[in-house]
Amino acid sequence: MRKLVYYVAVSLDGRIAGPGGEFDFFPSGDAQQSAAYSAWVNALYPETVPTAYRAAAGLADAPNRHFDTVVMGLGTYRDPLGRGITSPYAHLRQYVVSSTLGPGADPAVTVVPGDPVALVRGLKREEGTGLDVWLCGGGRLAGALLSEIDELVVKSYPVVAGAGIPAFDGAFDPTAFEVAERTAFPSGVALTRLTRR
Repeated sequence: MRKLVYYVAVSLDGRIAGPGGEFDFFPSGDAQQSAAYSAWVNALYPETVPTAYRAAAGLADAPNRHFDTVVMGLGTYRDPLGRGITSPYAHLRQYVVSSTLGPGADPAVTVVPGDPVALVRGLKREEGTGLDVWLCGGGRLAGALLSEIDELVVKSYPVVAGAGIPAFDGAFDPTAFEVAERTAFPSGVALTRLTRR
């Protein structure tokens, strides 16, 4: 069965974005450190780079390594939509969970107005793809899907946001994960992969 993997950047206080959806405050070191980190993480997870930026990142023809499907909430989709990008991950099957966004923003994007758990369970049961499902965000959707998340890939940045969108915004539901691997970078950024216990 396929896995649902929450691959996300997080501040020290557990924020994935600022109060207005800002995500440009995550520090990745000086220019050399930032370039080395970006090259490393983009090579490992090339499919998480939005389609519009893949060529500039040297990933135009890079095959998907981990995911062939992305699931996101309206808050996550709103950023590219506001910049006129209606299909942010054209190299993946795209699902946006929203009860307020009508269908038709882009034929390559499926809007799911109903139960995200049922959607994810159906995607996980699909056979023959060999790749997993990426939960791109946001916090409310991650909170609603916590019971279905099989793995976390957390990019931890050495910054406190102070306020903003939490990585998980849902009911109190302690859920244990264990560290499978961790890579730290000179800039203070760490990438940790955790699996459900």
